[in-house]
Amino acid sequence: MTEKPVVLTFVGSYLPGYKAGGPIRSVANLVANLGDEIDFRILTSDRDLGDDAPYADVATGSWLQVGRGQVQYLGPRLQSLFSLARIVRATPHDTLYLNSFFSPGFTITPLVARWLGLIPKRPLVIAPRGEFSAGALGLKARKKRLYLACAKALGLISGAAWKASSLHEAGDIRRALGVPPHRIHIAVDLPQRLADTPPAHRPRAADAPLRVIFLGRVSPMKNLDYALEALAHVRSPVAFSIYGPAEDVAYATECRRIAAHLPAHVTVDWVGPVEPADVPGIMADHDLFFLPTRGENFGHVIAEALGAGTPVLIADTTPWRGLSDLGVGEDLPLADPVAFAAAIDRQAALSHEQAIEKRAQTFAYARQRQLEGADVEANRRLFAALHESG
Repeated sequence: MTEKPVVLTFVGSYLPGYKAGGPIRSVANLVANLGDEIDFRILTSDRDLGDDAPYADVATGSWLQVGRGQVQYLGPRLQSLFSLARIVRATPHDTLYLNSFFSPGFTITPLVARWLGLIPKRPLVIAPRGEFSAGALGLKARKKRLYLACAKALGLISGAAWKASSLHEAGDIRRALGVPPHRIHIAVDLPQRLADTPPAHRPRAADAPLRVIFLGRVSPMKNLDYALEALAHVRSPVAFSIYGPAEDVAYATECRRIAAHLPAHVTVDWVGPVEPADVPGIMADHDLFFLPTRGENFGHVIAEALGAGTPVLIADTTPWRGLSDLGVGEDLPLADPVAFAAAIDRQAALSHEQAIEKRAQTFAYARQRQLEGADVEANRRLFAALHESG
């Protein structure tokens, strides 16, 4: 029997964490789909994003079986350069897989250790997770430009392969780093497996407001302030529910200020973080998912909305495009917030029968995309190619 290749994976947060959103789900779903073929060893933090305390009842500093992968949770002291290098050297592996470009502890530290010769130079693949989109690079731009320049000048990323989730992200990587096309592998992130039927949905009463949901980290990248400003132009009654952790407290305060000045026919409910297992049901309880994000390399939460049968209204800054033609939502440019308001009014104007039909069409699209299986195969080819190159 052929021994499974070992992929040593770095990610800043992992299960049972959930506040970091997409990267956790990207890695967890990859392990769930390919864990029988690849030995994933995952190094991650011992606490969720933004938490001061570590996970309860989770041992640190040793390998634990989590789903189909093995995970080692590291406290702050184990994330130092020499401690991390010691763990990597003690873990035989075929490929080093980094799930960020800018993460200090879980990308920059292992890259520096590799550059200094403290860890073996195995084939390296980096998934920047949308960090090179124009919207992402525009946040803390000076620091990012400095690190980009240093990484290229020092050769920290020399010989690296890059995982892009779309052609659009591949273009972002080329523009930011000058990476030749043959070093970029396009492999779409894998969403959660769907059931044969969507979660139950309570249809909206004829005189009830449209139930609109925002679900994501409350941070400038997710653009909640823009969503609230667009809602100021909506003519229909709307009940807007905001789910997700306040990653940026000052930004969240500004969003609350904007929400306090919305017209009376738009109500806002600040719900807070939500457990991943509850997301499908919560999505199904709403009539529209609204995320005018500045950029996503994939957008797990968009896939989750579609998988719940909930139509989506998003910016044209993600791989989910042409949604209007598919009948599952709309993707619009951020230049015009009034256009987003008009899209919400169009959703509110649907008859009961039209809304039910649209939900069925939305779930059918998500289900068919998953059944085709092409995304799993693209990820399988990526790691097979890296293993063969080693």
